[in-house]
Amino acid sequence: MRLLDRYLFRELLAPLAYCLGGLVLLGNCFTLFAELEKLQENKLHFSDLLEYSVAATPQFLVMVLPVTLLLALLYTLINLSRSNEITAMRAAGISLWRISAPYFAVGVAASAALFAMNELLVPRSTEWGDHILNRYVQKPGDTEALKNFQGFASAHRQWQFGEYRPKTAEMINPIVFWNSPDGSIWQLHADLAVWTNRVWTFFNNVAEYSQASEQAPLVPSLRTNELAMPGFDETPALINSEIKVSGFLRLGGIRQANIPLKDILGYLRLHPDPPRSISEKLLTELNGRLAAPWTCLVVVFIAIPFGAMPGRRNFFFGVAGVIAISFIYFVIQRVSLTLGSAGDLPSWLAAWLPNFIFGATGLFLMARVR
Repeated sequence: MRLLDRYLFRELLAPLAYCLGGLVLLGNCFTLFAELEKLQENKLHFSDLLEYSVAATPQFLVMVLPVTLLLALLYTLINLSRSNEITAMRAAGISLWRISAPYFAVGVAASAALFAMNELLVPRSTEWGDHILNRYVQKPGDTEALKNFQGFASAHRQWQFGEYRPKTAEMINPIVFWNSPDGSIWQLHADLAVWTNRVWTFFNNVAEYSQASEQAPLVPSLRTNELAMPGFDETPALINSEIKVSGFLRLGGIRQANIPLKDILGYLRLHPDPPRSISEKLLTELNGRLAAPWTCLVVVFIAIPFGAMPGRRNFFFGVAGVIAISFIYFVIQRVSLTLGSAGDLPSWLAAWLPNFIFGATGLFLMARVR
């Protein structure tokens, strides 16, 4: 790394750290005050509040990192411009693109970090936060079972059950339906099904029935107390994807930060040919999660022409610019994603359109900086 790159990076690092730390601290304080009544009801101690704040940090970081990077870049570039350092660099024959190289590298690194947090840290931290909230107070009737989730259909089988316990991968009173290649219909009943050794095993009063057709009577073909079914490939991970994505769809496709790509892909594996209304929402969400991290790189393209303009400007000019840019980006993003979920725009275009618009705008403005 050249001396100039190290200097420009060091100039950005301090305001970025201060902005990020300040916003995270402010966000945690706001969260604690907003949820104070619920925290008191759950009888959390002071140490639990600190732990809960740590658990809430990744989700807040995902929200504020692009805005923080934009604010820090504008602050850094405005200071360099006011002290005529950018003018001196360009007078020495260094192009604006070369000056901006370390900031582009920061944008790419921030995008990678944002993607990793969104896919790996945020889902785990959300579960961690829920565990902390229920550490001392158990909800009435809460036995770690999902009683409102009583069945799902995959490409090959239909599953019904009284309860499903995600943590132990257990089904109470499961019934499984599937069709064989010869057109016959099969059913499997049991008192319990457990995922063990990567195989679904059914226990207690296991009974298998067959039908030659839908109108034909059920014919018992097997009775036992234990039966392993290695051909059933609906794994607990895929079932968890079904649970999360089904909840997402019930809410009308409102984007949530705790549905990682693996769960969307798992749902599409269970349902390879979903209805068009569902596929549009899921594909828009999938592309949206791929496009969101690149916002960090897009803000670099926006910040450089605004911050590197010659002249002595007040930093509050940059703050006003951050607010305006963030608001416009948010409006375009929400409208675009809504159109994509409704099928009025292709899912990939709906997700990437804000990045295209602001990235192209930044490139155009950079080309006009003198």
